[in-house]
Amino acid sequence: MEANTTAMVGREAERAELAEFVRSATGRALVLRGEAGVGKSALLEHAVALAGQEGRVVLRAAGVEAESALPYAGLHQFLHPLLSGTARADGESRTVFDTAFGGAPGEPPSAMALGMAVLGLPAFTRAARPPLLVLDDAQWLDDASADVCAFVGRRLAGGPVKLLVAVRTDTASRWDAAALPELPVPALPDEDAARLLDHRYPDLGRRLRRVVLAQAGGNPLALLELPAHLGDRAGGLPPEDLAGPHGVPLSRRLQRLFDTRIAALDERERAELLRGALDGAGTPGGADAVPGTRYAMRDAEAAVACGLLDIGPATGDLVFRHPLVRSAVVQTATAHQRRTAHLALARLHRGNLERRATHLAAATAAPDEEVAAVLEEAAASATRRGGALTAVTWLTRAAELSESPAGRSRRLADAAFVAGHAARPGQARRLARADPAPGSAQSPAAVLASAYQALYQDGDVRSTRRQVSAAIERLRDAGPADHRAEPDEVLTRLVVLLLAISQYAGDRAGWEGAHALLATMDGLVTERARLYGATWSDVNRHGADQAEPLRRAAARIPELEPWEAARLGVAAYHLDLLDTCRPHLGRIVDHEVETGAVAAGMVMLHLITLDDTAAGAWDAAERTGQRVLDLAVEHGHHLFAAQSRAYLAQLAALRGRAGRARDLCAEVDAWARPRGLGFLTQLTDAAAATAALGAGDHETAYHHAVRITPPGTFRPYAYQAPRTLLDLVEAARHTGRAEEARAHALAARDAGLPAVSPRQALTTCGALAMTAEDEGEAAAMFARAESHPDAARFPFELARIRLAHGDRLGRVQGPDAARRQLALAAEAFERLGAAGWTERARAALRATGEPSRASTPHPSPLTWQERRIADLAASGLTNKEIGRRMHLSPRTVGSHLYRAFPKLGITTRAALRDALTRTEAVSPS
Repeated sequence: MEANTTAMVGREAERAELAEFVRSATGRALVLRGEAGVGKSALLEHAVALAGQEGRVVLRAAGVEAESALPYAGLHQFLHPLLSGTARADGESRTVFDTAFGGAPGEPPSAMALGMAVLGLPAFTRAARPPLLVLDDAQWLDDASADVCAFVGRRLAGGPVKLLVAVRTDTASRWDAAALPELPVPALPDEDAARLLDHRYPDLGRRLRRVVLAQAGGNPLALLELPAHLGDRAGGLPPEDLAGPHGVPLSRRLQRLFDTRIAALDERERAELLRGALDGAGTPGGADAVPGTRYAMRDAEAAVACGLLDIGPATGDLVFRHPLVRSAVVQTATAHQRRTAHLALARLHRGNLERRATHLAAATAAPDEEVAAVLEEAAASATRRGGALTAVTWLTRAAELSESPAGRSRRLADAAFVAGHAARPGQARRLARADPAPGSAQSPAAVLASAYQALYQDGDVRSTRRQVSAAIERLRDAGPADHRAEPDEVLTRLVVLLLAISQYAGDRAGWEGAHALLATMDGLVTERARLYGATWSDVNRHGADQAEPLRRAAARIPELEPWEAARLGVAAYHLDLLDTCRPHLGRIVDHEVETGAVAAGMVMLHLITLDDTAAGAWDAAERTGQRVLDLAVEHGHHLFAAQSRAYLAQLAALRGRAGRARDLCAEVDAWARPRGLGFLTQLTDAAAATAALGAGDHETAYHHAVRITPPGTFRPYAYQAPRTLLDLVEAARHTGRAEEARAHALAARDAGLPAVSPRQALTTCGALAMTAEDEGEAAAMFARAESHPDAARFPFELARIRLAHGDRLGRVQGPDAARRQLALAAEAFERLGAAGWTERARAALRATGEPSRASTPHPSPLTWQERRIADLAASGLTNKEIGRRMHLSPRTVGSHLYRAFPKLGITTRAALRDALTRTEAVSPS
């Protein structure tokens, strides 16, 4: 801070590094790190001056403690000049910014999405005067903004933009793990400290000079402020003011320097400074860049005269000389004075929900239902924008200000629920226990929090089912007079948790008990909860009529909390309609994982893994599966970790990596089976069956498949039973159990599986074709499967059906008839990376007399994605419809088709089908 009062003394090494930083041609980031008052801001000013000489535009922001809970408050400071002037963002980026800053509804963007939007701003890409971004007091920047700024900082190489950050060492922040280059700013050496003191106070007495140098310890702010504070009292200073390095921290001693000056101001000026301090106003360096967003201090000449405030050179606004002045202003005020100031600021920000809520929360001492409602509304806004932890704080405060026990209970329950989804189970449990129900050991909210933790952290489905069921029954049986004014929220959450417990248990008795309990609760269970109960339990028996309700619910995903979006995604997956939710999940998942509802984010990542697996994008699926496994382990969600390993085992099995699949299955099974987690043990049996089939071990495959469901039936509430239809049928056929294979195919038809989902329609037709005794039926079923409009969405299943079709044609009609189907199957398996299945198909193809692959005259010229898009386009779908299915933009779909046309030797969409048929054809030897 010495630059505010005198020329900079010393700092030659730091100034040289900053000069090199500013003048270098390439973009980069640099973090200045040091204690309070050590001179970081002065070095920032030095860099700003150098940037001006270099012709750079300087954009400034500063973290403010009063705003550290407001998502994106800091980022808004930085971007306001870029978004409000002529250098505006494009339409897509502008939507991202508007959503993050609360200017438009929609899914909260992730740090990556925001960071990429920032990097795409014209000022970053084609400005004549490239910017220097300067961020002071970064330790107070809100977490969401810090994440975006760090993301941007790590990606500036190769461009002209630079980011310079100053952060205090004594305050933990996101910058501690930002992985950006740092420049430590230590205390001044003794010689430079003496020079600075002598320059500023040439007439200081020798004894006082010695005391100041000893007390300042090379801190420039202390060197500049201590002499005026000590004066002639050095001999009679209290012990705490003379404390050495092991006494009161230097930052606190520096703050005390300002206390007496503040006390000397009149009441009006102290109130003016207090309003500015509590609203984050008056940050040095022009950080108040967004007009009207902060309180503007006025008429404080005495504060300027005594060195508490400066006049900003750029704007003429009053600014605090140092953040420690702001802290001193707040701490010297009485509680009543702070509440009065917060109330005035709440009125000032009445048009900004979250800022108003922040000040009302601090201004209100007694219960006030109106204020509690504002805080509750702000919490909902923060949750939708990915600020789950901020929402917990506001909901907790809303509970404290509730006028009725019912309101307090409801808001504490909400806070506990959000904390649980934000991977804060300990906090959730404490919040839930803060409001025990009268005459009961645990309130419903406490049951919800403890059961949530027991399920997801420990995989406990037995005791949690009993606890949650009992809590639901108590709420169901409570009369209106004994109940909360709005009982549905906690009750609905308990119901959904019971459904989740039943899903993971995967047993018939548990699901039947849950359905029986819900049947006694007419009017108390939401339609969405009933949708979950139908689709999560046994989609074949209960979910066939849920497709349309699901589509209607999915259309509202942007309006929903993240956990509700994740639940709808699970329902969509069971119906093989995840394409209705996937675009929304893909947009919000990163944000929830970074700063929001982490648990919901992990569910979304599981769904994305499953969707990519089904679509044949196995590399992407494996990356996502490993990502969610790492997150689950980090947050102690052992259930999600086991689930991730099971999905990775399935991927390994599909790819022919039998050893990895076996190891993962053994790890999951050893953890899940003793806990009664049938959902997971079915996954391991399914993965083991797939791995065995790929290796040609049909007996082992049959053994694992019948552990999921016996042939000829579909075990009730066995999630994997319909999904392993082809596995059981093929394993039975290849082990001489033809009657069992046929019985199972007929059972699928009779159970109505084709009406439940596109995938089950495809596999049922395939199973019936594989097991048909009549050639006419077989041909019809194969044709129906291969021409199904959604067949391309499930390339692995389609390739298996084509392989079986080719095998049958070879036996019945001879090798020439079999070649095309076998070639299509081999090509698909190879594109997917299904090693064992590729070899099987190639071997069958060679048996028809087909030359080895190396001499095949017409290899497909298309990439896997180009081929899939071309198939969908040939079926008559528009680019927009293809994009929805493949989670691509219509423009990207068009680009792929543009590259595919010349490879196929065509120029129009109408020629696609014939060209693809020619590409698929394999010439006879």
